[in-house]
Amino acid sequence: MYQITTERPEDGPEIERLLDQAFGANRESKTSYRFREGVAPVDALKLVARAPAAGEGGRLLGTLRFWPITIDGRTLGLGAKPALLLGPLAVAPELQGNGIGGALMRQGLDMAAWARHRIVLLVGDLGYYGRFGFAPARSHGLFMPGEVPERLLVRELASGALAGTGGEIRPWRSVRGRKSRAA
Repeated sequence: MYQITTERPEDGPEIERLLDQAFGANRESKTSYRFREGVAPVDALKLVARAPAAGEGGRLLGTLRFWPITIDGRTLGLGAKPALLLGPLAVAPELQGNGIGGALMRQGLDMAAWARHRIVLLVGDLGYYGRFGFAPARSHGLFMPGEVPERLLVRELASGALAGTGGEIRPWRSVRGRKSRAA
């Protein structure tokens, strides 16, 4: 039994331990981590699955975060669009396969849609994430420098959000940096 809630500030160390267990200590060397450096996750979309306090003392069983990014379509004659980068999604290794990851995904995607976000990308396996509506991003002309194209997946949260979209996925800080230099 578990409940999904928003992350609390004191959850940070336990989340880091959970991520190390799920992905290994070298997880921060992955391409997608470059898109998270110096950028805070979207506060309202930082979720955890927690065991009830009476059962396991409120132990964290899973975590999911979303990060702001942009799709830079200017080289294709398109504009830049805001989007979200989902991840990491992690579940305690001994509890994988019990539906916790799926519950976090459904709740997170619903909350992102309710908050009027329109596009979500992630780096992962289509075999797992396809059931949540994700499809290969390259069929929409989207790419992430340094990432294996087959692993970049995308999902619309609003119908038609990907129309007229294509280009390079960029970290949010690069967008902020361009705007601040231009001002």
